[in-house]
Amino acid sequence: MLASGRSGLVFDLLTVPVSRSLHHPHSSLRPLYLSFSSAITTLTRWSQRRAFSTMTHSHNDLFEYTSGRWIYNDALRLAERRRVFNVDGLCRLAAQSVDRSPDDIVEFTKPAEGGGSNRIFLITMRGGFQMVARIPYPVTAPKYYTVASEVATTALLRSSGLPIPKVYGYSPVLDNAAETEYIFMEYVEGSKLSDVWRGLGEQEIISVLRQLTQLESKMMSISFPAGGSLYYAHDLEKVAGGPGIPLTDQRFCVGPDVRLPLWYGRRSRLDVDRGPYESLEAALVRPAHKELAYLKEFGQPLLPFQHVRRDAYQYKEQSPADHVENLGRYLLLASSLIPRDPALSRFCIRHPDLQHNNIIVSRSPDSNWQIVSLIDWQHASILPAFLLAGIPERMQNYDDPVSLSMIQISPLENLSDLDETEQSRGKELYHRRLMHYYYVKNTEECNELHYKAFIDPVGMLRRRLFHHAGDPWEGETLALKVALIEATKKWEALTGGGAPCPIVFDAEDIQETMKLDAKKTEADESLEMCQIIIGFGPEGWVPTERYEEAMRHSNRIKEDHWAAAESTEERATLATHWPFDDMDEEKYM
Repeated sequence: MLASGRSGLVFDLLTVPVSRSLHHPHSSLRPLYLSFSSAITTLTRWSQRRAFSTMTHSHNDLFEYTSGRWIYNDALRLAERRRVFNVDGLCRLAAQSVDRSPDDIVEFTKPAEGGGSNRIFLITMRGGFQMVARIPYPVTAPKYYTVASEVATTALLRSSGLPIPKVYGYSPVLDNAAETEYIFMEYVEGSKLSDVWRGLGEQEIISVLRQLTQLESKMMSISFPAGGSLYYAHDLEKVAGGPGIPLTDQRFCVGPDVRLPLWYGRRSRLDVDRGPYESLEAALVRPAHKELAYLKEFGQPLLPFQHVRRDAYQYKEQSPADHVENLGRYLLLASSLIPRDPALSRFCIRHPDLQHNNIIVSRSPDSNWQIVSLIDWQHASILPAFLLAGIPERMQNYDDPVSLSMIQISPLENLSDLDETEQSRGKELYHRRLMHYYYVKNTEECNELHYKAFIDPVGMLRRRLFHHAGDPWEGETLALKVALIEATKKWEALTGGGAPCPIVFDAEDIQETMKLDAKKTEADESLEMCQIIIGFGPEGWVPTERYEEAMRHSNRIKEDHWAAAESTEERATLATHWPFDDMDEEKYM
């Protein structure tokens, strides 16, 4: 239950373990990568004699997002995902991409959607041949670079022996018969790992994780001459006026980095250098320079975007000047973040969102689960290994002391004595521990470079500094400042000694910053508890069929807070800063 605080929103904490993955509310910045439903909903079906043009306007669901709703800013999220296109033209282009006739298409379906960056369609032709069409949402940025880079990335990795869907055709521009950007790709038979994960035994989990780390080793062994993102040279020349930095296979080149924080909102208008990065220092400093350019042109005082954190700031707008100062501090020490081991500085590539929904598995003839495809490569970036390293977010279990200790995992005892809910939680904890432990152990055996990078005692600090310096400013500089303070304390470990740390914080400033960070952490935990109580995902997403129920839970919690408020001032604060009410996001873009 939520409880009102002394002057604003302070949430009672529950003791339910929960992932800390929910940190950013914007779908365009942090793609959700929610799973597709295993059941395909057929929205359009026609015989070979029926004209495609008759279907374009009769099935508006093809253009709308229908699989989920949001408990706040629902209308905005839906508008971001409304995508009108020429169905007839898309089908003609799809058939052409595989040397078939449009009359061969017997079914055009829209799977249940995630909340991320693309709408997916499954196209079935005579003889059972199937292919996938992907169309980016209007909110996806940067569209041209994102589409072009994903196509080139998948082509290069596929040619290197990785199980990646084949691309049949694509357009990074909307000037075509479909009137939209698109990618046509191979449909891979199999199941998402997320659909079968709970039913896997220990040895099956170990086997899948070993395969995964072997595939990561193969992709990370590919060397690149610079950092940024991958393109076909001819695609980059059309928009960048140059070919980028060529690979040995000169069809490909390294060009601008497509990671979302570099392009979010009005940042896409900035004339800043987003790569390619010809040096390690360039890779480290360009994201910070981008954010400084944004603050210079668009910066203004803001309340923290996350409403639950505003009480920690006494509901006062925060000046962008504080973040400018901390970005300057970061730039002073950025060049010192380069590890002494040159192997960790090699430019390489990893999957940008390696989680269960993006891993396709299938049973082999001997009944073992095999990874048959890795999907969703949009926003993939080429960076130094020390910046790409780490256990994938959905596979790590850092909150658990057992996982942190890396001791041999044993099944939980006395599960049969627990009720059904506790048994389910116990089994899930056991699976998380298995996943964390065997991902690390298999990486140690299969991928020496990656293992060296993520066991570096200050490797995580390096990555925190880098990412916080490039994150879009939304009314807070706390995460970057806390990382900078830690860097001053671990300077010798970071650099090996030598030159003194170029930045200094006084003791009182450190003390106040740590107090604020503790309040922020408490607020974040409260938000996570609300996520459990109401049952919503990132940025308030719920499946469409659960929307009304989730809204009832949300409204009841708000009513309880209102009833518990002890003053008119407290009610006014609730009304202004309630975290699950619609809000104007424009000034945060």
